[in-house]
Amino acid sequence: MATSPAPDQLIAIRRDTIVALVRRDGPDLSARQLGVFLTCYLDDGAHTVRGLAAELHVSKPAITRALDRLGELDLARRKVDPLDRRSVLVQRTLKGSGFLRDLRTIMTEAATTTRKGAAPTEPSASARKAPATSGSD
Repeated sequence: MATSPAPDQLIAIRRDTIVALVRRDGPDLSARQLGVFLTCYLDDGAHTVRGLAAELHVSKPAITRALDRLGELDLARRKVDPLDRRSVLVQRTLKGSGFLRDLRTIMTEAATTTRKGAAPTEPSASARKAPATSGSD
């Protein structure tokens, strides 16, 4: 049976992950932008600006600003809901899926390093590069 990591280990994994994200080529995401991104990619179902604001307990303008940045980076895109044209849906992109895959790799490496009790190492080549700019879903 696997044991849960101690709080200090979780903090170390988070720190090492953030440091690796900052060191890599490509843009940095703020905590809010990363929170919106992860909510859209990890939670199933349709996501709207209104729904994200309610779920994350922030204002709709804060979600809009985060989505503006994610859109600039092609990590997410907005689309008017065809069933309710007043509502805006958030869509995943191919580049966003690549970023999530890279993030998983970075976190796995950080967790492995933390479990071994070793000092964090340079991120792997795949973790250092920004996701490829290719077409979207």
